[in-house]
Amino acid sequence: MTRLTREACAALDADDPLAPFRDEFHLPEGVIYLDGNSLGPLPKATPERLRQAVEQEWGTGLIRSWNDAGWIDLPFSLGDRIGRLIGAGPGTVAVADSTSVNVFKQLAAALALRPGRRVIVSEATNFPTDLYMAQGLAALLDRGHELRLVSAEEVPAALGPDVAALMLTHVDYRTGAMHDMAAVTRAAHAAGALMLWDLAHSAGAVPVDLDGAGADLAIGCGYKFLNGGPGAPAFLYVSKAIQETYRQPLTGWLGHADPFAFEPGYRPAAGIARATTGTPSILAMRALEVGVDQMLRAPKAALRAKSLALAETFMAAMAQETAGQGFRLLTPADAARRGSQVSYAHEGGYAIMQALIARGVIGDFRAPDILRFGLCPLYVRHEDVWDAVRTLAEVMRSGEWREARFARRGKVT
Repeated sequence: MTRLTREACAALDADDPLAPFRDEFHLPEGVIYLDGNSLGPLPKATPERLRQAVEQEWGTGLIRSWNDAGWIDLPFSLGDRIGRLIGAGPGTVAVADSTSVNVFKQLAAALALRPGRRVIVSEATNFPTDLYMAQGLAALLDRGHELRLVSAEEVPAALGPDVAALMLTHVDYRTGAMHDMAAVTRAAHAAGALMLWDLAHSAGAVPVDLDGAGADLAIGCGYKFLNGGPGAPAFLYVSKAIQETYRQPLTGWLGHADPFAFEPGYRPAAGIARATTGTPSILAMRALEVGVDQMLRAPKAALRAKSLALAETFMAAMAQETAGQGFRLLTPADAARRGSQVSYAHEGGYAIMQALIARGVIGDFRAPDILRFGLCPLYVRHEDVWDAVRTLAEVMRSGEWREARFARRGKVT
């Protein structure tokens, strides 16, 4: 096998059609940022967009901006733009709330649409908030609902006649393994269940076609690959096929058919608006729309091609530079089953990642032993990947990761 070199990585970068996007981000000098699958970096256009929203829309327009600046429709106009990234037609996506709140809303709606069924199926390794919200909903309803946790391989067999909904994360947050959305959705429907997809590690990172796959429901967040900023609003999708029978439990005023009629009784709005709850966070949405519009300008095919190529470079560099150091690849070698990250297991994972961060290479750690590296094609280069792996190799060779300071746990890992 040809030995990988930094020069070979530089040659790949020289032919990169996405290279100009890197200059659109604030990337600190001396830092290689490989954690965009947890928090995207700051687009340079965001501060100015927020300044305009604060000084003009809020400062000068005041309350008039609900109409004049389109604030009241922003959950839906921005939702339609996100829809273009995830294969969702106009009027099927709304920006609202957090991912956790949206999981609760979507699962409650799914159970109401399948009243004779009492089971939610998910993976035991799904992102914990999805599982916690399902557990909390079942306890709140107190009608014998059950969360059934299985492995990815066991999902088809778990889809019995008692299953109301199958809830899966499209790209596994730990390993980067990606489900076949269309095939899994067909299996759920064949069993009479509704399909709920979590797109937290998919939107803006991998090709998604919710409408084409026949998905019923989906949720996703705005602060990872969409670069909307810490705590950016989430979004949710409700297919046209179920919108008029869809009922979610958090019936706030914005989801009312006529919010400014101020009626004492709730009447659900038509379409996707009934999936919303309260007053939208306008400043947060203004920040998010910068990241979304930026992603919409990038050719989808080029994004996917570079994402896969970056992963191949990373894995080849790891095999070459860290062989015998105890790293075990968790991410699928099959490109069709891979999201936009690579993950490795190592018994010293937490301390190794802290030592790596101290050297300016930022990834993250997930319990019990996983080192994660996000590969956002808009700003990550092949040279960055090479330098990151070489730095990791130096951390291992020096043994510095064994220093006590790197074992001290912060609240956020």
